[in-house]
Amino acid sequence: MALKKLLGGVVVLGAIGAGAFLFITAPERLPAETWAAAGAPDLANGERIFHAGGCTSCHAAPGAADDQKLVLAGGLALKSPFGTFHAPNISPDETAGIGAWTLAQFGDAMKRGTGRDGEHLYPSFPYASYARMTVKDIADLYGYLKTLPKSGNVAPGHDLPFPFNMRLTLGGWKLLYLDETPRVAFASADETVRRGQYLVEGPGHCGECHTPRDVLGGLKTDLWLAGGPNPEGEGRVPNITPAEGGFGSWSAGDIASYLETGFTPEFDSVGGAMVPVQKNMALLPKEDREAIAAYLKAIPAH
Repeated sequence: MALKKLLGGVVVLGAIGAGAFLFITAPERLPAETWAAAGAPDLANGERIFHAGGCTSCHAAPGAADDQKLVLAGGLALKSPFGTFHAPNISPDETAGIGAWTLAQFGDAMKRGTGRDGEHLYPSFPYASYARMTVKDIADLYGYLKTLPKSGNVAPGHDLPFPFNMRLTLGGWKLLYLDETPRVAFASADETVRRGQYLVEGPGHCGECHTPRDVLGGLKTDLWLAGGPNPEGEGRVPNITPAEGGFGSWSAGDIASYLETGFTPEFDSVGGAMVPVQKNMALLPKEDREAIAAYLKAIPAH
């Protein structure tokens, strides 16, 4: 009898614990007034943020070129240690894309990793970086996306084994890794470095590839931008801190020029997954590339 009571107590406590976990880690939405206060979108700024975020790199159809890259049909396969993710259609198509989404739904996906139907989104969509974006920039981006061509393509679902196919577990991941605090705490920094910090840590989501990850897929922020294994499993992503073997010997001007032209100071050319990133960076205003370069020279070397 005593054993039965003990086991019953364990079951009850387990149920209470599970319920508490699900309550604490439930998908979160921002207050509706957050998005209502954003105002009319600035489409020129939306396009600027679009290029800073490199949206075409993942959401254009694989192999798309020129103007077809603006058709955000999705479908790109992103391999990872947890399975294969597929980038969704984010064109303004009302059925296959996000055409029927509200700004609040789009914004909650960007800043809280919460889907249209209130589900947790997988962090293959880098909302852990986008959480640092301003509400205005997200609203402007949303407005710009609405002007792009529609696509009826239905992107494949994710191909994930158990237990990674259980979205409920993502609440715990967010509890550990989702926050809006800066990745680098500067004692003092000028306006240019601050702008670069915003672009790199927020819309540019550079750390998602250039920072190593732990066993749960979270960023090892003590090694911010220090490079590491390619998340897709082939080769390494380079160190872009001002360390030897990183950008240590490059000037800020060298970095800004590389982002614009694709050529290193040694006249080598950009390669691999950085090719589409550099093409997007080249579309930014000169002052944004200079700001990114200034930030990358100001952060700690690793």
